[in-house]
Amino acid sequence: IEHHAVLHTLEALAKEYPIKIVYLPLTDKGEIQLSDLEAALAQHAAQKVLVSLMHLNNEIGNVLPIERVAMLCKVYNAYFHSDTVQSVGHYLIDLQQIPVDFITASAHKFHGPKGVGFAFIRKGITLHPLIYGGAQEKGLRAGTESLHNIVGMAAALTQSCEKMEETTHKVKQLKQYLIEEIQQHFAEAVFNGCSAEGEEKASYLIVNVGFPSLKEKNDTLLFELDLKGVACSKGSACQSGSVQTSYVLSAFLPKEQLQYPSLRLSLSHFNTKEEVDIFIKILREIGGR
Repeated sequence: IEHHAVLHTLEALAKEYPIKIVYLPLTDKGEIQLSDLEAALAQHAAQKVLVSLMHLNNEIGNVLPIERVAMLCKVYNAYFHSDTVQSVGHYLIDLQQIPVDFITASAHKFHGPKGVGFAFIRKGITLHPLIYGGAQEKGLRAGTESLHNIVGMAAALTQSCEKMEETTHKVKQLKQYLIEEIQQHFAEAVFNGCSAEGEEKASYLIVNVGFPSLKEKNDTLLFELDLKGVACSKGSACQSGSVQTSYVLSAFLPKEQLQYPSLRLSLSHFNTKEEVDIFIKILREIGGR
């Protein structure tokens, strides 16, 4: 259930190099068990291992206990990379306290410029360059940097961190209102993963919900919502507009639950209760209610 940025990279590396990819099993909520991770680390203790687990899942909002995973990786002398694209700018990540070796982030997720991001690499770790050429980025990425985008990213991240407490409170309330409205008007709705659970398990930014009563709309629901001005997706935002079943949901949901449409609803502090009301009204109209 990792983002394709990780999955497809690993698949390409496995074709080129003699590496073995181990996928951890998932619960019916799309979670991994730390006992399964430890068993995999113990089994491959004699080899150099890289663990890659995302902090917040971009489709179902599940939260990884990132500090516990990092500590476990240290016990087994494994490198730990976490895709923190969904959490940087929205969650505090203390890199002095959490011994994660690599994290990755993207500016557009915290309202910065599109097309720029950053990687944190723990000091002392040697990597091959991403792009060969000049000595930019300490020799890791040759080429002239897009300075205006980098400055924009830094400004957006600074603003996000300064206003984090205020915006978090607002979006949490908005998410709870959205969940309550869905439950009131679509009693049969099923929340996927941990998206409707407490903050220890679920991101306050994402709701992923299935609608059994809209089964006949499985192939058209996104288009109908789009025509009425509602922007959402069946899977990741990268796949908005796609009618294909989410590969993330397919990884842990039973087949019968994949027969009806599920929507990924992503929130920010720019959203309002009025927008939630409009969304519910449009969804009811599409469902003939």
